Amino acid sequence: MKTTLQLPYQLKGFLELGDAVIITDSHHIILEVNDTYQTITGFERNKIIGLKAGFIKSNLTDQSTYTSMKTSLKQLIPWSGIFINRKKSGELWHSSITITPFQIGEDLFFIGIFRALEQLEEGLYLSENKKIEVQRELLKVLAISCEIRDPGTEEHLIRVQELTEVLIKAHNKKNNLQLEPNYINNVIHSSILHDIGKAGMPEGILYKPGALTSYERKIIEMHPLIGADILNKMSKEINYDFIKSMEVAENIILYHHEKWDGTGYPFNLKGEEIPLEARIVSIVDVFDALTTRRPYKDSWSKEKALTFIDENKGKHFDPSIAETFISLF
Repeated sequence: MKTTLQLPYQLKGFLELGDAVIITDSHHIILEVNDTYQTITGFERNKIIGLKAGFIKSNLTDQSTYTSMKTSLKQLIPWSGIFINRKKSGELWHSSITITPFQIGEDLFFIGIFRALEQLEEGLYLSENKKIEVQRELLKVLAISCEIRDPGTEEHLIRVQELTEVLIKAHNKKNNLQLEPNYINNVIHSSILHDIGKAGMPEGILYKPGALTSYERKIIEMHPLIGADILNKMSKEINYDFIKSMEVAENIILYHHEKWDGTGYPFNLKGEEIPLEARIVSIVDVFDALTTRRPYKDSWSKEKALTFIDENKGKHFDPSIAETFISLF
């Protein structure tokens, strides 16, 4: 679709900007681009004028971004967002764009100004969803690598993570806690790390088929402290914002064996002295341990495990969280 509309002189100044600039008519047909746009994209001006501005779409930009853009521009409101487009070479082009409507006489124009995110001082741009995905996968790799000696442990860790997600979201909704989404994601992701301290446990004790002696029990009860030490040593070497804050993970590792009545370990914390994230993971961890066969025990039925949790609310478990958990089944 070629256009016969000429570019008004009032808009030509935008083409001198250092960022990539594209100017379209009201139907988003390209009227002009500047040299920077040609340099970055590899598309020559005389071959793209008259094309729809979206010809460089990669189909990787979330559809909600386009919906938001169209809604704003229909109301003649400037819009800013992130696009993932393709250059002529096929290479992806991540860019922040601001599109501003301009009414000149009876004609409407749109000025798009692109800033290539790859060229920003911070270097790499990650969307919020991508940050969450990267965080989740990095913590998963860390957790599994710490427990590589037992192939069955990986399945336990993933089940704990999945059930933690269900429980924290249900408990937040049921009690109108208004927990921040970032906190909820942090708890879900960090739950997979709860037992990393067992990497420091002797295998003869960790997988002993019979009952532990009091001495062996004391060694096992050191694993939250060992886990926190592993986490702290690792986090000192990490500079990325999306995995730098480890407070929630540390709380889960240190306190998921504390009990509501103060008889847990390693610090004998009681009630709400125990961080919420640890109280949530505690129930999930015990439930999965009870319903899974281990070298030293047979698996329990779901019904028997839920009865145990019900009988121990107010003793081992936070009663409110325990009630939420039971209601899930």
